[in-house]
Amino acid sequence: MAISLRKPQEIKKLRAANKIVGGALELLKANTKVGVTLKELDAMAEEYILSSGAKPSFKGLYGFPNAVCTSLNNVIIHGIPTDYKLQEGDVVGFDIGAELDGWFGDAAITIGVGEISTEDKALIACAKDTLYHAIGEIKQGMRFKELSLILQTSIKDAGYVPLRDFCGHGIGKKPHEEPQIPNYLDGKAKAGPKIKNGMVFCLEPMICQKESKPVILENGWDVVSTDNLHGSHYEHTVAIINGKAEILSLA
Repeated sequence: MAISLRKPQEIKKLRAANKIVGGALELLKANTKVGVTLKELDAMAEEYILSSGAKPSFKGLYGFPNAVCTSLNNVIIHGIPTDYKLQEGDVVGFDIGAELDGWFGDAAITIGVGEISTEDKALIACAKDTLYHAIGEIKQGMRFKELSLILQTSIKDAGYVPLRDFCGHGIGKKPHEEPQIPNYLDGKAKAGPKIKNGMVFCLEPMICQKESKPVILENGWDVVSTDNLHGSHYEHTVAIINGKAEILSLA
């Protein structure tokens, strides 16, 4: 399948959808405190998205039951929000999608609750730093596989490993489009499609501590590593404008 090239007017619509996602994440960041439940945070984000004139695009997507993927501690991605009350030292990831006028936005953050361990601070920093480093390295004409190598190298240099079998992706009129962008390199970096002006896609480093292999838990959604240790996840939607990546998913 071809990778779509978006016109400036289409990127403007994608930016509007993504700005709502960024705002919802900022709202959750401000309200993630000891004693609040994951379901309360999910409802808060859903209300914000709806009040902004958009729809929570994850709700019902592939059967997902909620607006926000809330991934607690050892859950790396796709966590279902529960009645669990956050406790001091918890680590929680929020992944949010929104649809506005038929265009989609998608972004994620991982944050600590109160004072967290030095180890968890480093784990979260790996996901965030890897994301921003990779975005800064993107240039028109480089290959997506080269981008995967940049992501992999950043993660491994920090002492961690990327979660396998899940990846970043294109986005536009659908929440998930071509291409798939793994956080690791399979094959040769100088192969496959090139990054071009007008492409819009999501990068999302998913960090494991020791083992890359994913396990999906009994609810059919929560993804952990076989090491069952804490994970982290960060994501932005970017557009290639004038040869460089511009982040669309900021509040």
